[in-house]
Amino acid sequence: MHSNAYHNSYLLPPTSYLSKVAALFFKTIDFSKFSSIKVGQPEEVLIIERGDTIPDDRYLIGSANNLLVSPTPPPLMMLGKDFAYIKPLDDTMLEIGAAMLTGRIVSYAKKHDIGGFEFCAKLPGTLGGMLAMNAGVKSYEIFNILHSIEIDGEWIPKEHIVYGYRYAKLPGIATAARFQISKPYNTTLHQELLAMRNNQPPHPSAGSAFKNPEGDYAGRLIEAVELKGYRRGGMAWSDIHANFLVNLGNGTFEEASFLLTLAKERVKERFGIALKEEIRLL
Repeated sequence: MHSNAYHNSYLLPPTSYLSKVAALFFKTIDFSKFSSIKVGQPEEVLIIERGDTIPDDRYLIGSANNLLVSPTPPPLMMLGKDFAYIKPLDDTMLEIGAAMLTGRIVSYAKKHDIGGFEFCAKLPGTLGGMLAMNAGVKSYEIFNILHSIEIDGEWIPKEHIVYGYRYAKLPGIATAARFQISKPYNTTLHQELLAMRNNQPPHPSAGSAFKNPEGDYAGRLIEAVELKGYRRGGMAWSDIHANFLVNLGNGTFEEASFLLTLAKERVKERFGIALKEEIRLL
């Protein structure tokens, strides 16, 4: 499944540089600095701008908040600054580019007293990444407030897209989305959702490693099979929240992959439950 998001150039690590090859723009991004879990190596990433043909043979990344990059990832691309915008179409509809950072969406919503986006304050990344996996917090999900998505220049109503808990079957790369404007912005809800961050580990991670099985919690299952705090090299299952795979320093893809596999095997053996990754392995 494609991950869809954007990252402003001033946030890129110092090792990044811009080159132009055959009218295509590339950035070399060091994922050991760029990704939220701080695992990976420098990779050449194609930058897509408005009017470009989006290749179907590259994996679309964003701010790499839920990515675990292997030593041999597929060809990569990301949306450029043309897709980072917010604009009201009228008094009832708001359009947001898929490359817009969630933090800026929240700031805009607060400033203009627009409700529905409060839960985004808890989620890093960009709108595109949220759309690609129907990201959310508890019962708050992006598809709950979504009106339609722009894919290949066509606006598709959300009712025509198959989606559910932490997944959305997009028929292509999302470049923008529209939302019905509602008021007011719920500051109390915003603060309640931010407070939920208190149980998240401070170490680099890619967020929740596994989706919660129906009627249960991945963190509870990982803790039940005695893996909370379990370490392999520089990677570990957090001793604060068992469903967070954290980088304690110089962690590698191999170490992270080992821990993911170990957790799935133990949970399957003891509970008969097949854990499914929420983190994306490339």
